[in-house]
Amino acid sequence: MLARYERNLNALSESEVDALASRTVAVVGCGGLGGYLLEYLGRLGVGSLIAADGDFFEESNLNRQILSDAINIGDNKAEAAKKRMALVNPLVAFRALPLRIDAENGPDLLRGADLIMDAVDGIPSRFALQETAEILGIPLVHGAVAGWYGQVTSVFPGDRTLDEVYGRNSGAEGRDRGIEARLGNFSFGPAAVAALQTAEAVKVLLGRGERLRRRLLVVDLLENDFEILDLRRPTAPGKEETAFTKRTLAPN
Repeated sequence: MLARYERNLNALSESEVDALASRTVAVVGCGGLGGYLLEYLGRLGVGSLIAADGDFFEESNLNRQILSDAINIGDNKAEAAKKRMALVNPLVAFRALPLRIDAENGPDLLRGADLIMDAVDGIPSRFALQETAEILGIPLVHGAVAGWYGQVTSVFPGDRTLDEVYGRNSGAEGRDRGIEARLGNFSFGPAAVAALQTAEAVKVLLGRGERLRRRLLVVDLLENDFEILDLRRPTAPGKEETAFTKRTLAPN
């Protein structure tokens, strides 16, 4: 057991720590959520990470994106993530993909991953990740954050959970963003939701605890309210919107 992972013990067994070291997790999006996800997963000891993002840092990212700083404005986010992980945990096998993941290139680029972490901010991109995970036969841990609010769920192959969260027509033109576009984001929101996503990822990878399959954890940090919504209720024929649209970060 390496000294850097000793504090994982008791919460995890030594064999579970070893199991995480053998896993590959793909984090798509290296901004607010993604930066913290990579930080948490790398420090935890996940053996291989894939980081994908075609975007570049700008000054407005500095309030919340842990990978951004005053020096790397203009740099690619995935490449910055690779440099950061070399400092945080050089034992992690790290692959940076400085490009946008979509439904066409996702299956090839993310092949070999055991789990995909959703850290994107566009609804069509989230559906593309759900499709990619479905093709690869692996789970997707979804997270979204806006202002004081956040949500987390696990999407297993065949579940199509994001159809229930966002509504089946949310990828249509003009509906490409969740309400994070108008609620803003604090420094602490992405960190809090990424922590919950990482905990969910560990449970999914190790088969531990109560997972959020077909359930949505909705977080209200303003009122300290945490609620789990059951997504297994059937949708009425012809009804395109989920029953939970007004309670989640889906567009209103």
